Amino acid sequence: MKKIFWLYEKEDSALVKDVGLLILRIVVGAFMMTHGWAKLMSFDVMAEHFPPMFGMSSKVAVSMLIFAEFFASIAIIFGFLTRLAAVPILFAMGVAGFLAHAADPFSVKELALLYFALYVVLIVAGAGRFSIDGLIRNYVRKKAE
Repeated sequence: MKKIFWLYEKEDSALVKDVGLLILRIVVGAFMMTHGWAKLMSFDVMAEHFPPMFGMSSKVAVSMLIFAEFFASIAIIFGFLTRLAAVPILFAMGVAGFLAHAADPFSVKELALLYFALYVVLIVAGAGRFSIDGLIRNYVRKKAE
């Protein structure tokens, strides 16, 4: 029975965590990247209809959102500066969930809040072993020895 549930054995817990973080990064990053790609491809239309926020013009706000959703997602998928890359997306999802859709029903803001929670997890847990961050961490440790 233990062989069936090998994921729960103590000695494998670090491996399971790292594989879980890899899957989380790839799935969440790829899904978010599709949102950014759609905005990038329709930048002119988005800039016309996007509300200006925090004293920024619509074009600047959409540009920052595209950076967060598309380019930061690429960094997250590869696990490069993951905690730092998650911050702009976390901010964007917070604005979407708590401000832009504040008056909307929960079903409208649910996806933004779900992404918000997932990026909190990535900021807390980091990229894991199977990432560029993990490679850099291992290189620095070996260099220090």
